[in-house]
Amino acid sequence: MGGMEWVEPAGPRSLRRIRTQQTAEARALADVVERALGLGAGALLSMQKPEGFWHGDLTADTSLEADYILLQLWLHRPEGAMWNPPTRSRVDKAAKAILERQMADGGFHLYPGGAADLNVTVKCYTALKLAGIDPYSEPMLRARDRILRLGGVQNANSYTKINLSLFSLFPRKYVPTVPPELVLLPGGVLYEMSSWTRSIVVPLSLVQACGGQRPVPKGFTVEELFLPGKKPSLPGKDGLAKWFHRLDKVFKIWERFGLRNVRGAAIREAERWMMDRTRYSEGLGAIYPAMMYFIMALDALGYPSDHPDLLEAQKHFDGLMTETETDLYFQPALSPVWDTAIAIFALGEMGLADPQATAKGVDWLISKEVRRKGDWAVKRPDLEPSGWAFEFANEFYPDIDDTAMVLLALLHAEGSSKAAHENSVRRAMNWLLNMQSGDGGWAAFDVDNNWAILNKVPFADHNAMLDPTCPDITGRVIEALVRHGLPPSHPAIRKGARYLLDSQEENGSWYGRWGVNYVYGTFLALRGLKAAGASVPAAVQKAVAWLRSVQNADGGWGESCDSYIVDHYVNGPSTASQTAWALLGLHAAGDRGSQAAVRGLNFLLETQQSDGTWKEAYATGTGFPQVFYMTYHLYRQYFPVLALAMFNSGKPRPAAKMTN
Repeated sequence: MGGMEWVEPAGPRSLRRIRTQQTAEARALADVVERALGLGAGALLSMQKPEGFWHGDLTADTSLEADYILLQLWLHRPEGAMWNPPTRSRVDKAAKAILERQMADGGFHLYPGGAADLNVTVKCYTALKLAGIDPYSEPMLRARDRILRLGGVQNANSYTKINLSLFSLFPRKYVPTVPPELVLLPGGVLYEMSSWTRSIVVPLSLVQACGGQRPVPKGFTVEELFLPGKKPSLPGKDGLAKWFHRLDKVFKIWERFGLRNVRGAAIREAERWMMDRTRYSEGLGAIYPAMMYFIMALDALGYPSDHPDLLEAQKHFDGLMTETETDLYFQPALSPVWDTAIAIFALGEMGLADPQATAKGVDWLISKEVRRKGDWAVKRPDLEPSGWAFEFANEFYPDIDDTAMVLLALLHAEGSSKAAHENSVRRAMNWLLNMQSGDGGWAAFDVDNNWAILNKVPFADHNAMLDPTCPDITGRVIEALVRHGLPPSHPAIRKGARYLLDSQEENGSWYGRWGVNYVYGTFLALRGLKAAGASVPAAVQKAVAWLRSVQNADGGWGESCDSYIVDHYVNGPSTASQTAWALLGLHAAGDRGSQAAVRGLNFLLETQQSDGTWKEAYATGTGFPQVFYMTYHLYRQYFPVLALAMFNSGKPRPAAKMTN
């Protein structure tokens, strides 16, 4: 690969060439794109907050509202058959939000347009019954019927069963034990789990070890959700899983008869670990499940309700809630750094529509650079801290993907201090380079987080025990590094490009870990290869042919979350964000004027609203494949603007000069 030039695939004339030939059709399209781009950029600029950042809603399935109701039961015990928590009005609003999203078949989905999901439906049924909804009402009977048709609560995943077991609603012996002794294991075993799993299992281990089983209203049960004749069991059937099942039995015996001094030391260390990671962060891990279990853990450890740490934990958790007089919903996390970086990059690629606004955003981003060591430093102890987290504050967990995206944003505007800007770029580039994994790719939070054996532990069925490298992040990191002046001949870039080529699917696409799915992975892999200067016409042509082959009849692109279930592309209704991704992939491959590209542009032009925005009803963001998906409410805005900007300019902006 070294020294080779990027070869654009032979094919239709590019939009830029058509424009130079002054054909009436091309001029008309270019004019329409120009107007749509100005309208879209204006709408995007209007969404900027006074402080300089962008922040759209990030929404998910109804399990968030259901878990909130269960958390209230943990914190506020019932009196006999009565349960009337001080948060009653919020519980009622959460129940209303759940009922409003019930499907016709009685179930609740993981994502809009998806089939009923057993785990979400079990959680919602339980929460609704706790909230006082009549179990014999029509919505509840339909939900119960759907649960039984899906195999009953016995088929639910570990975390659903664990949550029920905390209230004696599922047999404790059939749920995995998460021992606090995990934090004492030698060799850094805890850090071989993904960062989000770490932040979930440590507080959960304290909940199991110290919280006991909390009461439910007298007479309350969910026995009607158990499929008759089906015995509960721990998940997993193969040899390794059976070995872990035996180990789980040992843990359960240890809980009853183990050495008290060892258990006490584990609890103290787990508490210390947990508390340390709430400093300089808006809640443990700054993600919903970790923050929820953290509140429960503090309560289990005996923290009084007015303790400052517990009050702060509840404040951060409530910060994920949006509430009006009549409604309530939760976000799984807050995404201001991510939203701000992509918005600034999109505006910058169109030529800095408003330099003052983007400069203000850059200042805000620079103020959010992480300057303390986090969990990543266990494997990189001598690396200077840098990077950006996804949220307002989450300094133990800077995100490689966010960091690359911020670097791309920093190409297009300078903050008020040139020195601060340049130093941030220098540190971030150095951090990214040293966070490359051994296979040449980049993961989300850690290096070489790929102990496959951990996928066999009984509580690993949230499908995100590990944080492996992936093509989507790798492509973005390569683009960020090269556009900030790192030469394509640099060993890290060559190794990253080789990783991308090796991970290409047989049909020409790439898997997308953090966006749905193959369209997302393919667009970012192509942009990474383009930046790397790799001479790979066969691989690029194959990717272009694949993108064209999955275009919808309306000219857009749409991919279902079901693609994660079957491990290949599954068609879905066209969306603004996925259409933009496909167009960005085609553009990176040199396909700027083909019939497929023009049809895709026309889809964005025709679906743009009069106010410059786009609508999008589907989830195109991925949390945990097959388990949790997200709708980023700004994806529908800044990605179309970015795609239109690329086709309007005819080429990406040049690389910035090196700053170190």
